[in-house]
Amino acid sequence: MRLLSPFFLGKWARRVVNIHPSLLPHFPGAHAHRDVLASKTTITGCTVHMVDEGMDTGSILAQRPVPVFSDDNEVALSERVKIEEHRLYPRVLTWIAEGRVSFTGADASIEGVEDQRVG
Repeated sequence: MRLLSPFFLGKWARRVVNIHPSLLPHFPGAHAHRDVLASKTTITGCTVHMVDEGMDTGSILAQRPVPVFSDDNEVALSERVKIEEHRLYPRVLTWIAEGRVSFTGADASIEGVEDQRVG
């Protein structure tokens, strides 16, 4: 839950992967669930992205949606998002290990995956 130094990221460019509990670029930072609930949105989710020098600003690799219910609190929402995180993160790491992830500038694409943004 901290930003990595430019020195570290320079040595490990495009090799550091993070999972975040919202559909980035919406609700970056340490309090995503609180911010989602305060916004009254009906959909949140999780995002697997590359780490860059910004706060949750790296190339998005994949996302999964999660509904937000009217009676949700941070704990309940967190638990539902965590289920999708545990499904999505290993899938994306497999894509990386298989060499299916490529970059064009700041954009990432995954061979054989039509719409990794939400799915």
